[in-house]
Amino acid sequence: MWKPDRSNNKPLYQQIVEHIERRISNAELPPGSILPSERKLAEQLGVNRSTVIQAYEELRASGMVESTVGSGTYVSRTKWGISPMQTPNWRQYTEGGTFLPNLPLMRRIREVTQSDKSVINMASGELSSDLFPNEVVSDLLQKQRFQEHLGYDDPQGYDLLRQSLVRSLQEYNGINTMESSILITSGSQQSLYLITQCLLAPGDAVAIEDPSYCYSLPMFQSAGLRIFRLPVHHDGIDPDDIIRLYRQHRIRMIFANPNYQNPTGTILSEDKRRRLLQVATELRVPIVEDDPFSLTSFSGAVPSSLKSMDTDGIVLYIGSLSKVAASGLRIGWLIAPQTVIGRLTDARQQMDFGLSIVSQWVAEQLLTSEHFDRHIIHLQQALYEKQKLMVHSLKHTLQDKVTFTPPQGGLNLWCKINQRIDDSKLLEESVKRGVVFVPGSVYGSEPGYVRFSFAKPRLDEIPIGIRAFSEALEVFSS
Repeated sequence: MWKPDRSNNKPLYQQIVEHIERRISNAELPPGSILPSERKLAEQLGVNRSTVIQAYEELRASGMVESTVGSGTYVSRTKWGISPMQTPNWRQYTEGGTFLPNLPLMRRIREVTQSDKSVINMASGELSSDLFPNEVVSDLLQKQRFQEHLGYDDPQGYDLLRQSLVRSLQEYNGINTMESSILITSGSQQSLYLITQCLLAPGDAVAIEDPSYCYSLPMFQSAGLRIFRLPVHHDGIDPDDIIRLYRQHRIRMIFANPNYQNPTGTILSEDKRRRLLQVATELRVPIVEDDPFSLTSFSGAVPSSLKSMDTDGIVLYIGSLSKVAASGLRIGWLIAPQTVIGRLTDARQQMDFGLSIVSQWVAEQLLTSEHFDRHIIHLQQALYEKQKLMVHSLKHTLQDKVTFTPPQGGLNLWCKINQRIDDSKLLEESVKRGVVFVPGSVYGSEPGYVRFSFAKPRLDEIPIGIRAFSEALEVFSS
């Protein structure tokens, strides 16, 4: 019996769609033929039911099949000239857009984590539910009445939140700024999207770290940018590589994550920070500093940001509450010269007329609360305990099969597998055993690297997840 090929980069649901379309076209399934139920077909093909649901939705959208309550799903009669086609070919539309879909491995990870809540999630960069400040937010909502206007707010962001960020960024990150230089966004990715769409043009060359979280974002390719890599060493990128890239390709922007870099966890050294700022200033090339992890420093000593050292206005600084407080609030910020903020605010207004005033109000209350300091300290300690347990589990279970250097903050461990391995096959073997991670190739790395996040799983899940990964890896050991 036919089954989807898991080694193929094409999504499983799409393989199922094409297989059924072929059977219909070859008259193996004539008009009116009843198809298996979602559950039964999922069992036959060895896939999640959600994969079959997605495939059937695609077939319905193209008009190939129809579904009726009580009668199940069957091959459409209207497709064969019995009556005119009424449904647009949505598949053709979705393949014609300019915004590219997520990478296949990322779609696979999302498919698994959404359809099976029992899987141990070492792929997500989100905090576990016990690390969210739920009680603090609940207490704030009870003590402080919400009395703000519920209409459209300033598209640049809630004024009181921007004022509070001025104080918070100075206190925690040593950044001196003004509220007029801050744009509130729905998170770091919206900030990156606005930058790529509004400040760059198709064909522009940009430099990103290698490996890099940016590499996993199709928005760079969707914007038509030419991407060039800056290798990440134990102390970060080499600023002199930027000079070489500039001479060869006239790069127009540098994207960097200097503090607990995602995925490697490295910190850009102080000497390299100064050199990077010097090079960027001399070349007049802006630096986009993505800084989601600095407050997770296990020691409590927050590493300096590039923005705090920037005296020439060369750094665009991106921050967020997602990795340190509440991803569900969807609150991020971008610090930039006021001319840039004005341009991005205008674009942002065209997109969504600004963020919800409610989430911005909650974020402002949280940042100014006496509890925020205690939350950050608790978060740092809890993440350190999780990382220690993951390090112990890796050393005990995998021993010399992987190599890694534990970072002093952040949410991730970057590991090199000391054998040749196929990323996608290793991921599928791990899924079978109930654990997911992010293969290194997603970040532009060569095969043989994995990123484990210790933020999402519970403490008791971490050793179980590492054992499951070890069993999956053993399948490929010779």
